[in-house]
This record gives sequence, C-alpha cells and structure tokens, in this order.
Amino acid sequence: MLEEMLENVKKTAPLIHNITNYVTVNDCANILLACGGSPIMSDDIDEVEEITSICGGLNINIGTLNQRTIPSMLAAGKKANSLGHPVVLDPVGAGASLLRTRTALKLLDEINFAVIRGNVSEIKALARGSGTTKGVDADASEQITKENTEQMTAFAKEFSQKTGAVIVITGATDIVADKNKAFRIYNGHKDMSRVTGTGCQLSAMIAAYVTANPGDTLTAAAAAVCAMGLCGEIAKKRTRESDGNATYRNYIIDAVYNLTPEQLEKEARYEMQ
Repeated sequence: MLEEMLENVKKTAPLIHNITNYVTVNDCANILLACGGSPIMSDDIDEVEEITSICGGLNINIGTLNQRTIPSMLAAGKKANSLGHPVVLDPVGAGASLLRTRTALKLLDEINFAVIRGNVSEIKALARGSGTTKGVDADASEQITKENTEQMTAFAKEFSQKTGAVIVITGATDIVADKNKAFRIYNGHKDMSRVTGTGCQLSAMIAAYVTANPGDTLTAAAAAVCAMGLCGEIAKKRTRESDGNATYRNYIIDAVYNLTPEQLEKEARYEMQ
C-alpha cells in the first residue's frame, strides 16, 4: 500500500510550488528532489498564480510570515483550487501570535486544503481559533501520549470533517486522519527535533506524495510521514559520536534520496483505526 505511493512519486516527478519560510527553503527544495519530486520556490504576488499553474501541487508554509507574502499565499491557493491542484498548509507557529493565527484561519476560510500538517499545538490553535504555541514547537502539555492517543485521533477526525482536509499531527507518535480513518505512525527519532525544518521538509514531501497519488490523499500523506520518520531512523544509525545536528540533517536527506518503495513498505510502523 505505501510502496505504491512512493513508486508514483518517483514515476511522475511532481512539480511542487512552495511558498515557504526562508529558514528552511533550501532544505525543502532538497527534500523534494531527494524523494523524486521537483521544487519551485516563488512568493511574489506578480507571479505566484502563473507559477502554480504550471505545477502539480502547492505547499504553503507560514514559518516566516510577513505582510508581503500573505496575499501571495491567498492568490496561489485560490488558483490551485481552481485548477484542481492539491494544496498543503503548514501553519508553523499558529497560536504564537495574532498575525500567525489570524492568517492561518483566513487561509483556511478562503482555500480548500488537501492536507493540513502541524504539531499538536498548531493544529489545536487552528481548531480553537487561538492558542499558546511555544514558537514552532508543541506546548509540553499538549503532546500525544499513550493515554490520550484515542482522544487525539478522534480530534483529528473531527477537524478533518470540519475542514475537508486530511489532518497530520506530528510528534513522538504521528496521527494522519480523514473524517473516517486514521493512521497512527511510530517511525521517527527524537533527535529529529534538533534539526530545524524537518517538519517543513515533511510538508513539502507530503505535497509531492499527494500530488502523485490523487486518488488516495490519506494514504499518500501517511506514506510521506512514515518515509520521513523512517529516514530519521536510518540517518541516526549512520551518525557517529562526533557528528552533530548538521550532519544528521544531511543524512536525513540522503536517506530520503536512497529510500526504496520496498523498504518503505517493509519498515513503516503504523496501525490503522
């Protein structure tokens, strides 16, 4: 099942338009190339509609939000919707400031998203319309645990029904849900949180997977999440005691580049509900 998702990415090499943040833009471009897709980075209002028209999917990331790019996000998202292209939202830091929260809610109101990916705090901020997000990190009181996994899965399904999007909540355990079904994913390594932008990279990769698999957005998104987590595990095994987080970042990208569909199918760890 997951094997086919990655096969389709490599076979179709989807071109993905990214309006993303300047902290991780290079890594997002590289992760798309590594997984088999192709990136275009464009955020100027005078060209975003034209650029998104030649792409297969759109990834919107509000990590370094500013007033110049908000109209670009709206214009590109609406154009992608009109063309039937999938759009992914990464509401980085939603809940940390009024600007981020209001912008994310405006994007939700005016654009139909195929996938919304964030940590627990960011997704809850969107659902509530407010929040107390700790920057781009999840609030410690809002982690996914063994005790609240069922509750968080139900929350993701409810938010999916409300938005029409597949909801991806990432953390120690990842939840990928539509209104009817959910994946709980156990791949990954704790040190991935020490690399800036692994979440941003994942959102870009999700855009490639869902663009290449238009008939099954839920499974495509879950495959991307499994792939990223698995590659975090593979990369960690390569590191030596003298290696730091920059080396680990490079090893993650290498692992994505070398990941085979068969390996993903075999080593993905998940359950469905």
